[in-house]
Amino acid sequence: MTIKHIVMWTVRGDDTPTRERNLALLKTEFESLRGRIPGLLQLEVGIDESRIDYACDVVLYTEFVSREALRGYADHPEHLRVRRMLGDLRTARHQVDYEVHHEVAATDRAPPLPAGDSAGHTPPGDNHHVQTL
Repeated sequence: MTIKHIVMWTVRGDDTPTRERNLALLKTEFESLRGRIPGLLQLEVGIDESRIDYACDVVLYTEFVSREALRGYADHPEHLRVRRMLGDLRTARHQVDYEVHHEVAATDRAPPLPAGDSAGHTPPGDNHHVQTL
């Protein structure tokens, strides 16, 4: 089981250079948490490129080993430091947390290979896949 924690923000800035500085600061500060939070498996920060009017400016995508690890992150000194550093940089915030079970469903499995392409069968005329023992 993994817990995914996704947060999206709209960032303050009266002009493009200010907004770009704020986005870069947010990205840098959150990326500084990698390797510092127990139970944090993955951290990714993405800045929106679509520029559509209903898009958020930035997304934080994280994965945690458990709900307890996510709760620990919320109060971790490094996370609190980042929150203080960024202050009121955002004008809107959206969050989704959800649990993922790592079972392999039949629909997640790779489709069967077409006839003749299975292991040990080289398609006729395909000398690039011939293995010499």
